[in-house]
Amino acid sequence: MNGFMNISTPSVSLLVVILPFLAFLIQAMLGRRSQSGMISLVAIGLSTVLCALFVFAEVWQDQPQHESVEWFRIGNHSFQIGVMLNNLTVLMQLIVCVIALPVHIYSKAYMKGDPGIHRYWMYLSLFCFAMLGLTIADNLLMMYIFWELVGFASYLLIGFWFTKDSAVQANKKAFIINRIGDLGFLLGIATVYSQFGTLNLIDIFGKEGLLPTLNATSEGLMTFAGICFFVGAMAKSAQFPLHVWLPDAMEGPTAVSSLIHAATMVAAGVFLMSTVFPLFNETVLAVIAIIGTITALSAAYFALAQRDIKRILAFSTISQLGYMMVGIGIGAWDAAMFHLATHAFFKCLLFLCAGAVIHEMAHLKDANNTDFDPQDINNMGGLRKWMPKTGVLMVIASLALAGFPLTSGFLSKDAILVSAFEWGLHHGNVTLLIPITLTIVSLMTAFYIGRLIFKVFFGKFRLNIAHPHLHEAPITMLAPMFFLGICSFFFAFSWNPLTYHHAYLLKGFHVDYPFSEVHLLHIALPLFLTAGSILTWIIGWRWYVQERYPLNKDNQLLAFSLNQGYLNTFNQRVFVNGTLAISKGLYWFDRTIVDGLVNLFGQVTRKVADLAAWIDTNLVDGLVNTIGGTTYYVGHLLRWVQNGRLQNYLGFAFTVVLLGIIYLIFK
Repeated sequence: MNGFMNISTPSVSLLVVILPFLAFLIQAMLGRRSQSGMISLVAIGLSTVLCALFVFAEVWQDQPQHESVEWFRIGNHSFQIGVMLNNLTVLMQLIVCVIALPVHIYSKAYMKGDPGIHRYWMYLSLFCFAMLGLTIADNLLMMYIFWELVGFASYLLIGFWFTKDSAVQANKKAFIINRIGDLGFLLGIATVYSQFGTLNLIDIFGKEGLLPTLNATSEGLMTFAGICFFVGAMAKSAQFPLHVWLPDAMEGPTAVSSLIHAATMVAAGVFLMSTVFPLFNETVLAVIAIIGTITALSAAYFALAQRDIKRILAFSTISQLGYMMVGIGIGAWDAAMFHLATHAFFKCLLFLCAGAVIHEMAHLKDANNTDFDPQDINNMGGLRKWMPKTGVLMVIASLALAGFPLTSGFLSKDAILVSAFEWGLHHGNVTLLIPITLTIVSLMTAFYIGRLIFKVFFGKFRLNIAHPHLHEAPITMLAPMFFLGICSFFFAFSWNPLTYHHAYLLKGFHVDYPFSEVHLLHIALPLFLTAGSILTWIIGWRWYVQERYPLNKDNQLLAFSLNQGYLNTFNQRVFVNGTLAISKGLYWFDRTIVDGLVNLFGQVTRKVADLAAWIDTNLVDGLVNTIGGTTYYVGHLLRWVQNGRLQNYLGFAFTVVLLGIIYLIFK
C-alpha cells in the first residue's frame, strides 16, 4: 500500500498519535455527558487500523522514513520536531495500539457503572496519546516531553479512585520515584547535547551520524550519559531499587494495570535503551546487565509469597523487565524487544483474566454482604467450575510467562537466555553468574505463576459461603481476552515453535552479537527449563491443590518475600523518615537560630532606634527649640519696643539712662 489517501507515511503515523489526543479533548469537553467510552474506543480503533495497514506495513523491513520541521531556535541553534519511522519505532507504535484496543473494549464492561467513568476514558486517551507520541519522536527533547506526559497520565490513572487513601499514596509514590529517573534522563540529554550540539537521533546515530566522531576524551562523558539514560529507564521500567512504585500502582483499575504493565509505560524504558543503544560502552552495558539480573531475581523471589493476585503479576512484570534489561546489557537488544512484544500479549491477558476474577469476587462480596479481600488468592479456589474460559485463558498466559513450548514466551525467553549463556561463555569468569541466575529465575517464575493458577482455579473454594454465585465474564471482556490468548501462542511470532531464529520480529533487526553461537545451548537449555518448569508445577500441585504444604507460615524467608524484602520499610525509615527528621531539624534551625538571630538583630536595632529617637527629641530638638525660643523671646521684646508709641520710646530711653547712671555710681 502506497500511502493513505496520498498522505505520507509519517503523516499517517502522526495521525495515529493525534486521534487519541482528539478523543481526550472531546471527552474533557463533554465530561459526564459522555460515559460510554465510544469516543476513546473509536479513536484507538482507527489508530490501530491506520498503524497496522499504513504505517507498519509500509516501513517494516523497508527504508526508514523521516519528516521534521523547525520547532524553535535559540541563537544559531535550531531545534526540530518530527516523526522518525524505522523498524523499532513502528513496531513499538503497533504494539501500543494493538494492546490498547482490547483494553478499551474490556474496560467498557469492567468499568461499567463507575461514577468516574468519564474521567477514566479521558485519562486513558491521554495516556495512549503520550505513549504513541513517545514511540515516533525523532529527537531526545521531544521524547522527554512525551516521557513526562506518560508519567503524568499514569499518575492520574493510578490514583483514579482518589477517594481511597491507598490509591492517593500509590500515585504520589509513582510520581516521585519517576521524577528521580526523569532527572537522570534530563542529565543524559544535557550531556549528549554538550557533546554533539544536537538532540536529533538521526544526526547522532544515523549512518553518517556524529557518534563515530567522538574522541577518547569523551569516553567518560559518554559513560555518564549512558548511566543517566539508564537511571531514567530504571524508574520507568521498575528496575531495582526504583521498582517499589510498581506493585503499589495496582491501586488503579485492573484494565489500567494491564495497559501499564503490558506494552506502555514500563516498556518505555526498554524502548529508550534500545533507541540509544549505540551510545553505550562496555561499562554501561555491564551496569545494565547486573541491575537487570538483580531485578529479575529479587522480583521473582518477592512474587513467591504474595497473596494479592495483582501484586503477583506486578512482580512478574518487574522480573520480566529485568530479563529485557539483561538482553540489552549483553548486546542483544533485539531479543529484549522481541520479549517485550511477546510479553505485552500474555501479560495483558494475565491482568485481564485477573480483573475478571476480581470482578466476580467483588460481586460475591457485595451479594453476600461479607468482608474479605476480593484480590487475595487465599480467598479463592476452584474457580474453574464457574469461570472455565477465564481459567483456560489464564493458563495459556501463564504457560507463556513460564516459557513453555508452543507459546510465544518460550521463543522470546530462550532468545535472551541462550544469548546470555553465549555471552557468559564468551567473557568467562563471573559473567556466567548472570545467565545462571536468569535460569533460576525462569524456574521461580514457573513456580509462582503455577502457585497462582492452582490457588485460584483448582482445589476447593476457600470462603465459607454455601452457594457462591459466580459466573463467567461477559463477552465484552472475554472477546479481547481470546484475542490476546491467540497471540500468546508461537504462531503469532514465528512459524517454527522450537527456535527463535525464525521469529518475524528478530528478522527486522540486524544486530551483530559480540559473541559466537553455541548450538548445543539451543537444545539443552530449553529442555532443561521445560523439565524444570514441569517439576515446579508438580511441587505446586502437591502443595496448593493436594494441601501438602510443608513450610511453616511463620517462615522468615516467606515473610521476607511477602514484605518485599522490607524495601518499603527501609525506604520509609531511611528516606521518608530521614527526610522528615532533616526537615524538622532545618525547621528548628530556621526558627531558633536563623529567626533568633534575625529577631535579636531586630531588637538591637529597635533599641538603637529608640535611643536615637530620644537623643533627637530631647537633645537635638531640645537645643534647637531652646535657641529658637530664645530668639523668638528676644525678638518679641524688641518688637514691643519698636511699636511707634512716643511714650514707650521715652520710657525706654529713661530706663537706659537710669541704668547707665546706676552703673556709673556703683562703678
